[in-house]
Amino acid sequence: MTYSFELGPIRPPSEAFSLLIRATINCPWNRCKFCPTYKGKKFQLRPVAGWDPKRTIPTAIQDRIKELSWKSGYGGRVKEVASMVLNNPPNEAFYNVALWLYAGGENAFLQDANTLIMRTNQLVEVIRLLRETFPGIRRITSYGRSKTAAKKKPEELTELRQAGLSRLHIGLESGYDPILQYMDKGVTAAEHITGGRKVVESGISLCEYVILGLGGKEMWREHATQTARVLNEIDPDFVRVRTLTINNRMPLHNELEKGNFIRATDEEILEEERLLIEHLECHSNYVSDHITNLLPEIEGKLPQDNERMLASIDRFQALAPEEKANFRVGRRVGIYSQLDDLYDLPKHQTTEQVTHQLSQGSNQVDEKTIYALMERFI
Repeated sequence: MTYSFELGPIRPPSEAFSLLIRATINCPWNRCKFCPTYKGKKFQLRPVAGWDPKRTIPTAIQDRIKELSWKSGYGGRVKEVASMVLNNPPNEAFYNVALWLYAGGENAFLQDANTLIMRTNQLVEVIRLLRETFPGIRRITSYGRSKTAAKKKPEELTELRQAGLSRLHIGLESGYDPILQYMDKGVTAAEHITGGRKVVESGISLCEYVILGLGGKEMWREHATQTARVLNEIDPDFVRVRTLTINNRMPLHNELEKGNFIRATDEEILEEERLLIEHLECHSNYVSDHITNLLPEIEGKLPQDNERMLASIDRFQALAPEEKANFRVGRRVGIYSQLDDLYDLPKHQTTEQVTHQLSQGSNQVDEKTIYALMERFI
């Protein structure tokens, strides 16, 4: 038996320890200018009828790890063997199952980009099969689109929650219609609100994603204020932010090359994030859990932590220009993980050396270099 199974290309950072199940293949929309993930790939709905858990779901790998546990003298305990497998996994699928078991084996994430597009009864069957095969699973989550959620009947979403769908991750990106149209998102702000409210009212936990910088230099104010307006209407459990990063696999890269889109700098995006937070009145958890964000410490519970989050922006903006530049480089090459790291002397000195190399001795790293460093993470 081949100990492997098919995995999709992405999952949210918060699902790092989840068992990954590719319920659909690729993205049914696949037109967003800022997304390179599924470009050139055809969307496929997988037939649910006849699913074999031994082939579609990775029970064989779990059984193999349990077998190794008994043979290694661990009496069936899987965490120890999973830890050893993580050091030298035979393939990506084996790694995913080992990591899932090491973390307790309680979470699963349904891939790919919009599992909600499945017929509700078929998605319910996938969830049922998953829970039946792995009774230890406590949380099942997935990606979805606002427009798809808006088209679902309230009772369909309730049925999914009752079946065991715990959370949906939806890419809001922006609440400003001109940006949504320009980026070919295929959804309006009103549809974002309708879909988001339906999910919230069904009892399914909702995580909405916002792309900082998506309005570029021209529409940053509207992006911040209108996105806050839409989020306030939805009131999701989580608001997760990412910073726009562009590479040549995105249609947006062509817009950038033509001069039709002018991207914002880190400092300009922080000013945008300030405006966003100032206008947020929802009761969400604000999370900055992505490597592209300059200040990951901007996190908290809305609205009571707004001032504390804004204070993090104040701290950065109060820095001397050379210290701002140092932190940006240190963050973009992975030396700094928070603003306080700036005061770690070895890290600061290492960043100075990296800056010297990147600038070829001038100690002035230009914006193109900063953008190039960010591209490594997407």
